[in-house]
Amino acid sequence: MHSFVRPTPMTDSLYEYVLSVSLREPESLRSLREETSKLSEAEWQIAPEQGPFLAMVVQLMGAKHCLEVGTFTGYSAAWVASVLPADGRIICCEINEAFAAIARKHWAVAGVAGKIELRMAPALDSLNQLLAMGRARTFDYAFIDADKANYDVYYEKCLELIRPGGLIAIDNTLWDGKVADPSVTDADTVAIRALNAKLLGDNRVSLSFLPFADGLTLARKS
Repeated sequence: MHSFVRPTPMTDSLYEYVLSVSLREPESLRSLREETSKLSEAEWQIAPEQGPFLAMVVQLMGAKHCLEVGTFTGYSAAWVASVLPADGRIICCEINEAFAAIARKHWAVAGVAGKIELRMAPALDSLNQLLAMGRARTFDYAFIDADKANYDVYYEKCLELIRPGGLIAIDNTLWDGKVADPSVTDADTVAIRALNAKLLGDNRVSLSFLPFADGLTLARKS
């Protein structure tokens, strides 16, 4: 057992306190989050505190060219788009039209639709198309939050697409704690566990694993 300071346990009351003192959520994004919460797939949405964190990372980088692999109903994309400069764009890869319709509606209300390009196709097809278009090494930031079994291939494609010094953020790398339980061997858990291990030894990137929400890994391309 390692002897170091561990994160403060996140009780329900403490979590509500954190949100109460940190979440400056515009009404348009709160409405999007609340509509999404009624879906059976609601757990796919990023945690509310992740939105402003990702937005701040993009701001600190001065990013203009952003990419999102797995957009769902558009909450994370809306946060990022909200801080992009007038000539900034985020390309979003999504495959489900029902989810995309929710995203488009709320992006319009939030006033960020003009900064978002939504590509409706399997994410790998969209990433390969961007590479074929000559977009390698042109993106500042990429966020991966799609089907977990394909995380490694998405990571490799994003690593080609982002510039040196660019950042890849990968969601769900704690996977509800299942990555630390060797008895759990479903395809999604195995894929995330394998990518976590690969990232630790990947000298193409510098690495920070945040035990935050369901785990958020940041990989900065060298």
